[in-house]
Amino acid sequence: MLNALTIDVEDYFQTEAMSSAVIRADWGKMELRIEQSMWKLLALLDRHKTHATLFFLGWIAERCPKLVAAAAAMGHEIGCHSYWHHPVFRQAPDEFRTDTLRAKNAIESITSLRVIGYRAPNFSILQGMDWANEILCELGFVYSSSSHPIHHDLYSNPNALRTPYRTSSGLWEIPITTCPLFGKNLPVGGGAYLRMLPTPYLMGGLRRAANFGQPMVIYLHPWEIDPDQPRLPVAWKSRLRQYTGLEGMEVRLERLISKYDFGAIAEAFGGMDAYEFAGSNAAQELHAIHV
Repeated sequence: MLNALTIDVEDYFQTEAMSSAVIRADWGKMELRIEQSMWKLLALLDRHKTHATLFFLGWIAERCPKLVAAAAAMGHEIGCHSYWHHPVFRQAPDEFRTDTLRAKNAIESITSLRVIGYRAPNFSILQGMDWANEILCELGFVYSSSSHPIHHDLYSNPNALRTPYRTSSGLWEIPITTCPLFGKNLPVGGGAYLRMLPTPYLMGGLRRAANFGQPMVIYLHPWEIDPDQPRLPVAWKSRLRQYTGLEGMEVRLERLISKYDFGAIAEAFGGMDAYEFAGSNAAQELHAIHV
């Protein structure tokens, strides 16, 4: 089975963990390390002949247009990760629409391809936020991968569906993979969990998740393979989340890609037979744009 590998393309100072140290108005003053991290990731994916879905921040796309264009030319699916990396649940609808449209336009102006996939910063489209999905539909998105159905101190969403579903607005939601055990969803789908969790737990959870007969959705960030990134002055919990396991992340990622087959969301879900998604116009559009 082909699984989906996704990358949230943001730099080390743009994470929620670093937001107390670097305000958005000062992003332009920071050292950009995103290009060296992304080129390393793209080389790794190329070695394994693997495609991924790259959710670009609009802010990054405007400053690194050659990176966006090169990733698209290499066959990777290009999605949108907002412009300012501001959690959706902290925005009013008009703010969300403006931010998302600015990012979408920035990316599409580089690739000349329609962007149909969206991922909210910090998985911040939660249950009861149908207005956000309606806006994404209005703006021409076909799917969102903005749900991580786990307990979390920022984006807790443990009761959300674990499998792809169509929202009331018609938008498809493709959640991050979790491992159900004893009535709880355990996080095994990437990010800090891929860096920090013991290997036996992580690989065991992924094996269990893979046995449910649906593609897995794994995510990571370019800064997670950059152990030399500057250490910013933040609280201990933020330091733990941002810096733990950076040295071993690239090895863990390569091990994961060697064990499972991965592709972009367009590849992994566009051909699914187990869901209505497979026969929908959304799936056909995913295939058409990816090809």
